[in-house]
Amino acid sequence: MLTTLTNQVESMAQSFVAALPALAIALVIIVITSIVAKFAVKITDKIIGTTDLRPSLRNLIETLVKLGVWVVGLMIAAIVMMPGLTPASLIAGLGIGAVAIGFAFQDIFENFLAGVLIMVREKMRIGDIIKCEGIYGKVEHITLRETHIRQMSGELTVVPNSILFKNPVEILTDAEQRRHSVVIGVSYDTDLDQASDVISKAVEAIEDVDSEKGVDVFAQEFNSSSVDFLVRWWSGSKPRDGRESKDQVVRAIKRGLDEAGIEIPFPYITHTFKERVPMGKDVGEEA
Repeated sequence: MLTTLTNQVESMAQSFVAALPALAIALVIIVITSIVAKFAVKITDKIIGTTDLRPSLRNLIETLVKLGVWVVGLMIAAIVMMPGLTPASLIAGLGIGAVAIGFAFQDIFENFLAGVLIMVREKMRIGDIIKCEGIYGKVEHITLRETHIRQMSGELTVVPNSILFKNPVEILTDAEQRRHSVVIGVSYDTDLDQASDVISKAVEAIEDVDSEKGVDVFAQEFNSSSVDFLVRWWSGSKPRDGRESKDQVVRAIKRGLDEAGIEIPFPYITHTFKERVPMGKDVGEEA
């Protein structure tokens, strides 16, 4: 038994020594593949650098070129190490292995495919502000597996691509402008036509408001202490643009109504304050 074990060890050692030249050649092929992949990416970057392709699509093309070079290099290295292996048998083996790997890493491949489709389609580019599943921020980077989104408060959120592909995504910066709105209330004794005219002129005079697209002023509803107007206007699509234009609109409307002598009433409070009264005290008793 000891002799059999010794013979097997010697046989394995001889096989390993005999395979050393092929192993060395395979390692050289892998090193060459790494160098070729880098040069291929640089050449691809120069070729597509003169085009108008989106950054995400450029990243996809460069990744696919690099992946293709590595697949070819690894196949050549495998054939060198195992001379009996043919490209056809290797491809067939990869096909069977891909099925098994696909079941084991279903989520990874789902995110990979979603990443490819996100990069190919024209919507949601790097730099866009998006909202999706409670995520609100700027798209900084798109990879084949995940997307990096910088939230408005500064935190970086890494989102699997499948979430962005399977759920509705609101792209706030798809166009240069979007419509913003604010509700303004005036007292019941106000001439509504006059109030509407004052509000329209105040908003149209603001530089950041696109007056060519028009300013909408609609009497919206009868509130408890006011008649409410819905004011809508077009301005920049970025969140800061919206906040700045809203700040200017509110200030301008307040200024215009004050100059016209139109009152903006305080809301009429209809609820009681029993919840704020300490236990053992009546509503009319001092706390």
